[in-house]
Amino acid sequence: MESPLADACGSLRQTLPGAGVLPGVTRLVVFSDDWGRHPSSCQHLIRHLLPRYPTIWVNTIGTRRVRLAREDAGKIIARLGSMLGLIRSGAQLPAGLQVVNPWMYPGFRRGWQRRLNAAAICTKVNALLGPRLPGERRIAITTVPVTADLRGRLAVDRWVYYCVDDFSVWPGLDGSVLDDMERKLAGQVDAAVAVSPTLQTRLAGMGCASTLLTHGLDLAHWQPRSAKEVGEWITTASGRAVRLERPVALFWGVVDRRLDVAWCKVLAERCGTLLLVGPKQSPDPALEECPGVEMTGPLSYAQLPALAEAADVLVMPYADLPVTRAIQPLKFKEYLATGKPVIVRQLPATIDWADAADVVGDEARLRQILDARLSGGVPAEQLRARGRLANESWTAKAKEFERVVVGE
Repeated sequence: MESPLADACGSLRQTLPGAGVLPGVTRLVVFSDDWGRHPSSCQHLIRHLLPRYPTIWVNTIGTRRVRLAREDAGKIIARLGSMLGLIRSGAQLPAGLQVVNPWMYPGFRRGWQRRLNAAAICTKVNALLGPRLPGERRIAITTVPVTADLRGRLAVDRWVYYCVDDFSVWPGLDGSVLDDMERKLAGQVDAAVAVSPTLQTRLAGMGCASTLLTHGLDLAHWQPRSAKEVGEWITTASGRAVRLERPVALFWGVVDRRLDVAWCKVLAERCGTLLLVGPKQSPDPALEECPGVEMTGPLSYAQLPALAEAADVLVMPYADLPVTRAIQPLKFKEYLATGKPVIVRQLPATIDWADAADVVGDEARLRQILDARLSGGVPAEQLRARGRLANESWTAKAKEFERVVVGE
């Protein structure tokens, strides 16, 4: 027979907006990119904290300058559908996770826009949080500066900024607005985590101390898979069949103006196919017209290991820009875990792994290294250096993240 306490807890779970939450628990409210759209570092970390920390995940919008382009129109339609509840993900959510798409005006440049968005977000999230239970603690985690106006209005006890990019220099974003909002946010949070030393330095310039936490990986996920799952053809997100002319150079991630067109041309010329897998966000038109370059659109996280096994070399042809000097590319350690040749641009985030991959600074060296790896594969010393990936698990990273988040 259930005890009176169990009966009371059962009633709470059924009637309160925070269903399933018990007294004394710590709850998280996370503001980040759309859950399930792609496996971001924040999603990896939160998965490891669930269900111990019941979480409300708030899908937010950025401050992209809206243009009359097909990709922007698609995003606007999808976002409106999510806000209105017309589009729902078919994926099952992990235990302890609740995802919400609050109504938001697509802009923060004007004061009235910021006030409107702050009111809409707080009304929605506070309603989901519901009445505070005895001993309950609430912690907000944000990866986006657009939450700068929520402090004091959202019913949480602690704010943590998980700084993953320098949005002020990100291609296509309203950089000046994001810079202003980030500076306000940095002055309000109780703790901050930065994914790169460059971002740590940026936050320090705003008077915000931060803990460095580089990205992790799920090593088992990236072990070699059967390339037969891919074969000679690949189907794009739009259903178009693409023939993989050998050899294949593979990149996955956002396809935008951070990519160096000159480097991509070299890769396409020396290989049969340069395969760019991921969402397009206004890439350089010259890249789209480059012979040998194929863009698939986004493919699932589960498909990537087999695709990597089918490729001949994994590449990260970023240009050397302020935005790329600040990034900590999630894909880099994933590339290394596949056992494939890896050629990347020399950037602050790649220097520490120069013994495990080919870290290249100019086109001439790119041509030389590419030819060597296509003919000779991965050097034995690089494979040995990759052994330290065993210390980079998301499980270990989540423990470090948890200590900062809860304030231990």
